[in-house]
Amino acid sequence: MPVSKDELREAMRYWATGVTVVTAISEGVRHGMTVSSFTSVSLDPPLILVCLERNARTRQLVLDSAAFAVNVLGADQEEISNRFAGRISDLEDRFVDLPTHELESGSPLLHGALAWFDCRVSAVFEMATHTIIVGHVIGVKATKESVDEPQPLLYFNRSYRFLQDTK
Repeated sequence: MPVSKDELREAMRYWATGVTVVTAISEGVRHGMTVSSFTSVSLDPPLILVCLERNARTRQLVLDSAAFAVNVLGADQEEISNRFAGRISDLEDRFVDLPTHELESGSPLLHGALAWFDCRVSAVFEMATHTIIVGHVIGVKATKESVDEPQPLLYFNRSYRFLQDTK
């Protein structure tokens, strides 16, 4: 018996992930979306990948510009994750009142993110309802928010979670 999408969704909710926002800009139009399907592929050359839904506006901008950025969110950025997860319409400017900056590709980088990956598209694979996009990392930056160790925003079992060190 094949696995249903509901069964897969139910099981996947127990996979804890970090939370990122993938951003892109093409012909002056910028957009972004919250993405948990993000991972490193290779250190040499530096490659990462993201999976974007085929009908996502951000996906089309990534393909049009052949560039994108990944913003790794911190524990204090739930509101940003929600904003880019669709709580603000796909047609509205999700960047309103959010300070951004750019590295080489021109893709928007969100202030306060724990780390940024600025990428050029290296490969694209269409798989079912999603597109796997491999990015060649052309710029990277990590921040230290304060003297305390930065804390990531995590997602597990349909809720945001926070890292607790039990050392």
